[in-house]
Amino acid sequence: MFVSLHRYLYIINTRELINFANETGTSQHLSNDNIMMNIGDKAPEILGKDEQGRDIRLSDYRGRKLVLYFYPKDNTSGCTSEACSLRDHYGALQAQGYEVVGVSKDSAASHQKFKEKHQLPFPLIADVDKTLMEAMGAWGEKNMYGKKVMGTIRTTFVINEEGIIEQILQGKQIKTKEHAEQILEKTT
Repeated sequence: MFVSLHRYLYIINTRELINFANETGTSQHLSNDNIMMNIGDKAPEILGKDEQGRDIRLSDYRGRKLVLYFYPKDNTSGCTSEACSLRDHYGALQAQGYEVVGVSKDSAASHQKFKEKHQLPFPLIADVDKTLMEAMGAWGEKNMYGKKVMGTIRTTFVINEEGIIEQILQGKQIKTKEHAEQILEKTT
């Protein structure tokens, strides 16, 4: 079975995180089946490839804060509202020291079209194999129209200058049309 280098590095990073948690006694939040990041955890170094095929790493943002947001699908109403909120307030976020990176399981080509159509100034990671979503706990069971399905759980991680998760917004906590304002309110 062929495993891409990208997937292999995620697996190694995840195993190191689990081993560290086991050694330090913080493993109650981590398991091999469903890894979930928590406030106070260090975010993974390898984030993925953006819509241009460029590697995006946590260390690319060293010294700056990062809004890492996970959304279900390009060009859907809620996801478009969320992306446009972050676009419209991108200057205010940057003025507070933040950069923004979006993540979904859509392809790089889909992300390119979405980014161009809505003039998004930040990168979008194409996590087609759901590696980062699973590692961060943004992929799992959710209710959709009364049915339980597996999918992307709308989640935003606010990460500090040292790569530590300071805040997590998830699901109904996120107001897609006002998402940037939510982040700015909670961080000022």
